[in-house]
Amino acid sequence: MPSASYVAYRLGSALANALPPVIATPIAEATGRAVAMAPLLSGRRRIVRRNLQRATDGALDGLALERAVSDTFASYGRYWLELFRLPTDARGSVEDRVTSVGFGHITDGLAHGKGVILALPHLGGFDFAAAWLAGRGVAPTVVVEAVEPPELFEWFADVRRAIGMEVIPLGPEAASGVLRALRENRVVCLLSDRDLAGDGVPVEFFDEQTTLPAGPATLALRAGATLLPAAVYFRPHGHHFVKIEPPLPIERKGRLREDVTRVTQDLARKFEELVRMAPEQWHVMQPNWPSDHDEPRGATSTAATANNAAPSS
Repeated sequence: MPSASYVAYRLGSALANALPPVIATPIAEATGRAVAMAPLLSGRRRIVRRNLQRATDGALDGLALERAVSDTFASYGRYWLELFRLPTDARGSVEDRVTSVGFGHITDGLAHGKGVILALPHLGGFDFAAAWLAGRGVAPTVVVEAVEPPELFEWFADVRRAIGMEVIPLGPEAASGVLRALRENRVVCLLSDRDLAGDGVPVEFFDEQTTLPAGPATLALRAGATLLPAAVYFRPHGHHFVKIEPPLPIERKGRLREDVTRVTQDLARKFEELVRMAPEQWHVMQPNWPSDHDEPRGATSTAATANNAAPSS
């Protein structure tokens, strides 16, 4: 029997495709705001709150901070809506819904013949950008975190394959799959602002020590691939903005581990710049720094006071 989560996502997909976007988008955003207020998600609200303060250097506080938290969950609702609709949308052209800067860095990297790595934070509609790349003849390879139950993961993978992606599950075999794609001179998209495996390299990220995945730097150094920081941002009326930064220098300077740490730190600095452009679209809702596991004294009561005073939209 299919799991409840699988059935829920399939129902969500059916609803997303049955409604016209002009109706579905505000419903998805309102649902995101409403779900965020569930008691079970108080921990995720706390993480989003912390991340918004990190990305704005503490400039957000009080009601303004709580509105930004609500906006982040609304943005996440739109992300899911667009993911559900992508197989349908990608049957036509999505080019007219995307404005981009830096696409030439991808074509230049492919001209070198050793593949391109797009390293992205969890910003905006990154899956939509993959459909855009596929429409431009650059069908990307993506590494995707495995989710339970297996039928749900396979459904997500099928959604992404339907829009032209090659899907590699995150795991022990992921590196060899990515290296193969790079040897074939493909574009590989890696979401790289969370250390999911717990074996990343230490970096300073938003003025705090944490770890980020070593994969983008290691694979670029091993394959000689072009490493491009990039981000995707939601724009009004179903539109998107894609920003592709110039390639990071990946030449060898010392031991591999030292070079990987250096390049990953450079990537973290670029991620800071990209996230600061739209922090309310940053969909990192799990602990990402050691300090995220510590509840500051008074944070719960302060947040509760702000939540009670904040408007519902």
